[in-house]
This record gives sequence, structure tokens and C-alpha cells, in this order.
Amino acid sequence: MPKQLENDDTSELRAPTVQELGARSRDYARVAKALAYLAENYTTQPELTEIAEHAGLSEYHFQRTFTHWVGISPKRFLQYITLAHAKERLRQSTNLLDAAFEVGLSGPGRLHDLFITWEAMSPGEYKQRGRGLTIDYGFHPSPFGECLLMTTERGVCGLAFVVDGQREAALDELGAGWEHARLRHDQRATHTIAERIFSRAGSSGRRTPTVRLLLRGTPFQVKVWEALLRVPVGALTSYEHLGRALGYRGRGNQAIGQAVGSNAIAYLIPCHRVIRKSGLIGGYRWGPERKLAILGWEAAQTEHAVAT
Repeated sequence: MPKQLENDDTSELRAPTVQELGARSRDYARVAKALAYLAENYTTQPELTEIAEHAGLSEYHFQRTFTHWVGISPKRFLQYITLAHAKERLRQSTNLLDAAFEVGLSGPGRLHDLFITWEAMSPGEYKQRGRGLTIDYGFHPSPFGECLLMTTERGVCGLAFVVDGQREAALDELGAGWEHARLRHDQRATHTIAERIFSRAGSSGRRTPTVRLLLRGTPFQVKVWEALLRVPVGALTSYEHLGRALGYRGRGNQAIGQAVGSNAIAYLIPCHRVIRKSGLIGGYRWGPERKLAILGWEAAQTEHAVAT
């Protein structure tokens, strides 16, 4: 039976249009240099002029573009990604996450007001490496740059961000493990799901349709990914805390780190919410600046939802 994660919070933002998603994706590309600079220097709180100069933009243009992308000013964004703020979020998240793990899959973790259901492939299917399966894929805009989405009739099986415009590299990496599947480029088939992932339900109160995930991994990897699905938007966890919640200590943290890093469904399985216990953001499969962007974005959206 597919497993489901729900949340009764009804604080929702208007769903962005396709054009708005495209504009956000282009804005992300423009501010990517600044985010890369922040990923390396956010602990020193650089001034706006310094960040804009590194991005190759005037201060005015940078402020305007950045604010259009995330909905808040660069200065406010920087407050969300400071070392002190990350440490505080870790501290505040601990009790919430413990409660989520205690009650199991009905806990409060949920991504972007979506209903997420998932199922894991059986060991036999895992060994087949996609034999007999058709996978549709397409490239779509997102608030964090262009993404590659892979779907099957059983759900999303892959989501990755395209790095430096290298679509073929993204497809090769995400296709690993599905060597015997039939890959079919179909923008139309993946378009609706991409919109669903990066949009919110409208103000009418209607809930966003379910997003299904098909997880391909070892039993241990699937267990870690299921745990990640319980980490709510706006919360953070560490590898150590994740290990304790799963009953692993010591060397188990390294295995957990490897499982987190092997996640092939970006954003939906929120491996970006795992940071070091020191409060440092750490690495990310699709670049540390993108991880920083997602964390700052989620903090901003969470505050907006609470305020409204």
C-alpha cells in the first residue's frame, strides 16, 4: 500500500502560473552567482554592495531581481541563512521532529502543501533496473533553475536540477539504475506534474492533487528517505539527529549521510533540510548555492504563510 504524508495546515499561497515559474527560473539563473558567493561567505554577513558586485550587477538591479525571485530582500534572505539562525532552527526543530517520528508517517512533515504518497519498489523490481518500465521525462522551469523530471505510471521516480545547462549529464545521472527501462522524452506528460510540484493550491481552499513517488533503493536507503519526508518545511535536521531518530548511532551516521546523498528525487524528498550539527549548511548534490537558495526560499515562504 502506498504511504501518505499529510498536514492539516491550510495556509496557502496562490499558485504561480507557468509564465511566473519561468520568470522565477530565469531570475534564479541571474542571482546564481550571488548565491554561490553567499554559500561561501554567508557566515561573515557580506554587504549588499559586495554581493551585487560579485554577481556583476548594479546594486539596484540586483536588489530588484533578487526580490522578484524570492519575494524578500537580499538583506532579509541573508538573515535566514546565517549560522546563528541555522543553529536556532535546528534547536527549535528537534522536538517537532521527535514528535513526527514518534507518531510515524502521519506526522506533520509535508512539502509545499502537497499530499505526498510513496511506495518502494520490491527487491525483485530493484534488481531488474527498470526492465519493462516506461519512464517519461521532461525539462521544466522551477524557482531554483531548470529541472529534469522523470515519471512512471506509478509516480515520480526522479527529479534533478540541471547544472550549467548540461541536460544530457542530468539525464545520464538520473537514469542510472534504470538502464533497462524505456526512456521517452515527453514534455506534455511531465508538464502537469512539474506544475503541481512547484505550485501551491489556490485561495479557494481546494487541496493540491496527490503527488506520488516511486522509490528505487535499498531497504536502508528507503528508510532514510521516508524519514526525510517527515521533516516539515521550515525545519532543519542534522545527520546525527536523523540517525538517533532511526535508531542508529556512531558509524551509522556515515551510512545515513550516504543514503541522503543518493536521493534521486530532489526537493520532494527534502535532503536539503539536513545540515551539519554545527549549523553549517554543508554540501548538496546539485550545488551548495542551490541548497542555500532552497532553504532561504522555504524560510521566506513559511514566514509568509504564518503571517497570512
